[in-house]
Amino acid sequence: MPTIKFHQDLKVYQKSFETAMEIYEISKNFPKEALYSLTDQIRRSSRSVSANISEAWGKRKYEKSFVAKLTDSEGEARETQTWLLFARKCIYINEDQFIILNNQYNQIIGMLVNMMSKSKNWCTFSSINKD
Repeated sequence: MPTIKFHQDLKVYQKSFETAMEIYEISKNFPKEALYSLTDQIRRSSRSVSANISEAWGKRKYEKSFVAKLTDSEGEARETQTWLLFARKCIYINEDQFIILNNQYNQIIGMLVNMMSKSKNWCTFSSINKD
């Protein structure tokens, strides 16, 4: 297992970042009338998942702060799933795109919940060999 020294080394960070970039690319095709509602919201929430993971990593000296930021990240992932459903129902994305992206967020949420349930293992300043 690779040693985790930085938040960028976390699989959950990598997956959330890659998925946010997929959403960015797909949302370029959303209609202009959705720019200030759905497009901005889905981009903001999807990016916030990774940003909160970064903040959590920086706060792992304090377990409660670490868990709080991961909880924020989980909330943003769930919000993104809701925006994806709106995008699907508005026919801005197709069913296959929705299923793939929604499943990716289910995996991200699962990884975050796992990290929170094992928060003591993550709250250290030594190198960590965990996911």
